[in-house]
Amino acid sequence: MHIAEVRAYVLKLAHDQVYLGRLDDGSELTEDRGYVVRAPWRSLYASRFETLLVAITASDGTTGWGEALAPVGPEIPAEIVGRLLRPTLIGARVGGVRPAWHRLRDLMRERGHLTGHQADALAAVDIALWDLLGRQRGVPVAELLGGAFRGTVPAYVSGLPADTDGARAALAADWAARGVTLIKLHLGRGVREDLATVDAVLAADERLGVAVDAHWAYGVSDAARLGAALQRRERVAFLEAPLAPEDVEGHRELQRRLDLPVAIGETLRNAYEFRHWLDRRALRVAQPDVARTGLTEALSIAELAAAHHVPVAPHHSVGLGVATAAGLHLAAALPDMPYFEYQPTTWEAASRVLRAPLAGTPGAGLPLPDGPGLGVDVDEDFVLRNATAYPSAHPSVPPSVPPSVHPSADPSENR
Repeated sequence: MHIAEVRAYVLKLAHDQVYLGRLDDGSELTEDRGYVVRAPWRSLYASRFETLLVAITASDGTTGWGEALAPVGPEIPAEIVGRLLRPTLIGARVGGVRPAWHRLRDLMRERGHLTGHQADALAAVDIALWDLLGRQRGVPVAELLGGAFRGTVPAYVSGLPADTDGARAALAADWAARGVTLIKLHLGRGVREDLATVDAVLAADERLGVAVDAHWAYGVSDAARLGAALQRRERVAFLEAPLAPEDVEGHRELQRRLDLPVAIGETLRNAYEFRHWLDRRALRVAQPDVARTGLTEALSIAELAAAHHVPVAPHHSVGLGVATAAGLHLAAALPDMPYFEYQPTTWEAASRVLRAPLAGTPGAGLPLPDGPGLGVDVDEDFVLRNATAYPSAHPSVPPSVPPSVHPSADPSENR
């Protein structure tokens, strides 16, 4: 059995609520504004849920699906899949996932491309290969990864998309009434402002704990002040991404000054990067995102973390149903996995690419999708109607490859 086709699909889906709510100035992030920096954060954000799906089809017609976390410019990793990875995959044996991973990674390795868009493309392909293998063997991906430690994955709620602390506290109280015990706050607006939000949410319900994502906003001094104040409060789980993402030594210094765990991982793409952070003891919670690392590399990262006695709490932000399913299978297969990140708005949007919605709630836990492979059924008709396919009809592509599928002209189909 061999790989017969590899196809990448760029999706940009409008949703009734923007990821993490309004901008700080109270305005809406609308499609006509394109990509914008959401102050005080420094990165670009999109108004739509943008992602890259990859379908890998075997010679018997079985298809496995993967997804990259590519919320800005998913066309870029899509071109990498179509132009660089696909030619190497066509004709390869189905089932050789790890050999394929090493072969694909080495294509651009000496050019420094184990990170960035190349890593995004590799992650999507790797997930698709695991899904394909699971479907052909009739077993879940978690079983292929060595077996599930749990059938239901504990989760925390990430983000309270409201404009004021009072409104955030009300949302937090509602989540607590539904059994949620931990909420991560997306902050980084200043030490005083962040602590005021934390206090408002903690006061909403005595059963609630909080974590703080500072979105890389602080220097060491302010981060240390924030962290010291947080650890004096009860029910604070961790401080995520407090400093600039490249500042390993700064995070190391900060972690040495705090008892509160520092959580890092969404910007790191491979075990080499994680090893440096772990060896420097610059983090106490590792947060790889499977849609940025792939399943193969995520397992290597998890083993490194385990060797340093660091728990793994997978990151998950705007990946849709395929990335979510892959993250849940990874989380189920890890021994020291305290919780999975549940983004309410993303969860609503995630199932739009699936024939059946994802099950579970953060209060009760998220069940491992049931079935072979990733256990989800991608709605191929929806994808074809709403995506651009890669490779497009370039002269280098064999004539048997169908032309690109462009976004539907009917807005009603982009739901």
